[in-house]
Amino acid sequence: MSTLQEAIRQRRTYYTISKESPVADQELIHLIETALMHTPSAFNMQSARLVLLLGKNHDLFWENTLKMLKPLVPEERVSATEEKIAGFAAGYGTILFFDDTKTVQKYARQFKLYQDNFPIWAQQANGMLQSNIWMLLEDAGLGASLQHYNPVIDDSVHKIWDIPEDWQLIAQMPFGKPTALPGDKEFMPIEKRIKVFGK
Repeated sequence: MSTLQEAIRQRRTYYTISKESPVADQELIHLIETALMHTPSAFNMQSARLVLLLGKNHDLFWENTLKMLKPLVPEERVSATEEKIAGFAAGYGTILFFDDTKTVQKYARQFKLYQDNFPIWAQQANGMLQSNIWMLLEDAGLGASLQHYNPVIDDSVHKIWDIPEDWQLIAQMPFGKPTALPGDKEFMPIEKRIKVFGK
């Protein structure tokens, strides 16, 4: 089995992580930049944008997320929400995934025949980027999960980190050294998900 196949098989969702990293920050940045540069996108529009939050910025992100969520969560769910957010905050860092809507709109104007598809293609490319980074983190000994607290947190994130207004927040990926194994994963029978037609 190839290394890539192993990476795809081994990538899992980790909710129990610590503020440790088996790799130095520069190596971490290199892995993320490699994925960002080499993940494909339709018409090579390269609309994906990333923000890497480490240290106090990582902590601030999850403090802010909880602050934004609390008024919206039913009272009986506040404790569970606090516990969940604390688990993400316990990690080493967080990657914020954005899409530059200005770039997407530019390509839509340029190629009018396909203009309605560019936002869809941008989301697909962002999804591929998320998967590539997730596998690279896993391969480096880091556990991660993919979260979606947008649009609740969008305005505050843009304000705190001075994010360009054209950058649309897509997802958040907290990561750190795993402190527990992930739970068992259930799979739908593969024959229900693929059809093969021979030559």
